[in-house]
Amino acid sequence: MADTYYRDDYGSRRGDKPRRSLFVWLLDAAMTLLTLVVGAAMAVTYCVPYVNPSEVWFFPVLGLAAPAIYVATVILALYWVIRWRLLRAGVMVAIVAVGFFKVPLFYKPEFRRNYGEDGYDRRAFKVMTYNVRSFYGEDGRSSVANVLQLIDEQNPDVVCLQEFNARLAEESERFALLEEKYERTAFGRTQAPDSLFGAPLLILSKYRILGSGVVLTPNTSVWADLLIGDDTVRVFNNHLRSTAIKAADSDYITNRGFISDTAREVKIRSIVGRFRENSILRAEQVDSISGVVASSRARCIVCGDFNDTPMSYVYRTMAKGLNDAFSRSGSGYSHTFRGFFNTLRIDYVLCSDSFEPISYEVPAVDYSDHLPVVVRLKKNLLNN
Repeated sequence: MADTYYRDDYGSRRGDKPRRSLFVWLLDAAMTLLTLVVGAAMAVTYCVPYVNPSEVWFFPVLGLAAPAIYVATVILALYWVIRWRLLRAGVMVAIVAVGFFKVPLFYKPEFRRNYGEDGYDRRAFKVMTYNVRSFYGEDGRSSVANVLQLIDEQNPDVVCLQEFNARLAEESERFALLEEKYERTAFGRTQAPDSLFGAPLLILSKYRILGSGVVLTPNTSVWADLLIGDDTVRVFNNHLRSTAIKAADSDYITNRGFISDTAREVKIRSIVGRFRENSILRAEQVDSISGVVASSRARCIVCGDFNDTPMSYVYRTMAKGLNDAFSRSGSGYSHTFRGFFNTLRIDYVLCSDSFEPISYEVPAVDYSDHLPVVVRLKKNLLNN
């Protein structure tokens, strides 16, 4: 029998061509299906910041996955460009373009290097925000000495702490030394200061504190008026409702324990139920807080643990009319929560146009389940 395979002028075997064409056709079909799913998910994700979670509760889940969905969209757009499928490529490129201006909320390329402190003038001052988890580290031991040492080393002018444990702090000699440098105003001191549910808030300031008050209880949002130069600046310290996703839940999800767990339905329902309830409560909190912030927007700094990502209703509502220090002066990909693959930025420093963010840093320490955010702000003379 004659050999049905023969070589063409380029040395390739023509008999393989139908098989290759089938493979390419199947690949294109699979990629088309994936494109429909990812493209639709990305389009819906763009709507997440504009919809209250009480109306569509699962939208915050898409907000958590926004960076991954966007990267997948970019990859699929490139695939169809390479395959020269203009319609599919055009649609995906358009979807990518819509989200282009959201990218700085998650990733900032570094175009210039910072060579030290010399470039900062007298108008610049440091602000730190840190959820210290009641000063308990991963091993369950007190981390108060480490946190206070970090504050001493960073030497910020304004410090906003969430989940502050007054008892452990006051047992430390270092805290007494710290109080010599700072004025302080504390809120939410409970009968059980060790409790994570109390989540007391503390504001420390090298500047004179003119007054302080509570925006929303219990222990959700507080403010202090600081005299910075000749200006009165209102600093807000916030700790919005947690997702209530525990470390065990995080391990269960990230280690894919639900794949082999026979009781996974009950556990997943519990996780989803808590996530839904607390997403709605956070939205209610931010609706209340944002109105108070808006009345002080001329000269204000808004700090804290929002427990939500930049692609969320909470972030959009709180940051409206304010500048995000990371998107203005950060670099690379920033995360502030030590969990979920180190992908979540949920702690923020926002400021009015009276200030210009000129540096952004997230020290890599393991004293809490959160990371501290340290920002340097400069008074903007054009807006004063």
